[in-house]
Amino acid sequence: MTDSTVRIDITDLPAAVQQFVTALDTRDTTAVAGILTPRASVTDEGHTHTGIPSITDWIANAASEFTYTTTPVAAERTGSHRFTLIQHLEGDFPGGSVDLDYRFTLEGALISSLVIAP
Repeated sequence: MTDSTVRIDITDLPAAVQQFVTALDTRDTTAVAGILTPRASVTDEGHTHTGIPSITDWIANAASEFTYTTTPVAAERTGSHRFTLIQHLEGDFPGGSVDLDYRFTLEGALISSLVIAP
């Protein structure tokens, strides 16, 4: 956490962030398309997906080889446009469990960038 980063309640995350996480868990590509900027990017496992078609393809196929559950652990806000959701994942992937930071950047009410990393 940096000096300008503050912990917030998970329920205080912006609506777009909450909607994205729900859509990702359910692989609802239609819901995601409505909360992204046209040139949004998502970086996951070292690969960056840019633009709504690329991101919705990623969501449709994300981790399709593994079964897992996610549990929100904590949330942080940095300034007025950056939010981090820390999620705990458990499943049948190598290692079985991991905590991941979902680092969102917003443009207005829409997501312009997401980086998912340990």
